[in-house]
Amino acid sequence: MAARFKARVEVRLKPGFLDPEGETVKHTLNDLGYEVADVRVCKVYEIVLNAKSLNDAKDVSDEICRRLLANPVKDTYRVEVYPYV
Repeated sequence: MAARFKARVEVRLKPGFLDPEGETVKHTLNDLGYEVADVRVCKVYEIVLNAKSLNDAKDVSDEICRRLLANPVKDTYRVEVYPYV
């Protein structure tokens, strides 16, 4: 019987890749008087899925990242999976 799980996925650019959105936020914060040295943007996805076990849910979530959410050339990702209540 399948159970419901929630995956929280964070996708961010690898170090060394230009983050234009982060740069824009940094410049705006500096213009507002904040002494900000760097800003990096991270996308967060929350996915509710059905799976037989927590390990299966982790495997499916990892596959989703590799196939769609993260570009392995420029992105890193982190997945956390919890029982969905």
